[in-house]
Amino acid sequence: MKQSRTMSLIEAVTNVVVGYGLAVLIQILAFPAIGLQATLSQNLQLAALFSAVSVLRSFVLRRAFEAARARATRPTTTNVVP
Repeated sequence: MKQSRTMSLIEAVTNVVVGYGLAVLIQILAFPAIGLQATLSQNLQLAALFSAVSVLRSFVLRRAFEAARARATRPTTTNVVP
């Protein structure tokens, strides 16, 4: 089954939106435990930066795997001269 570029992007963005919320929550809980202090605004900005990178990474990897799948399932042609 082939996934369109649009659906790949929607999947990647949905994944990152959920990850963004988790990242902010984990940062709020974990940073103080390791001695880092960050305001809510700083946590939101840092999570946004990582989320943007994650969307791009997910999309590029999804397209690369789709291209690899398409190459692997492409029928081979032979040059037959009658």
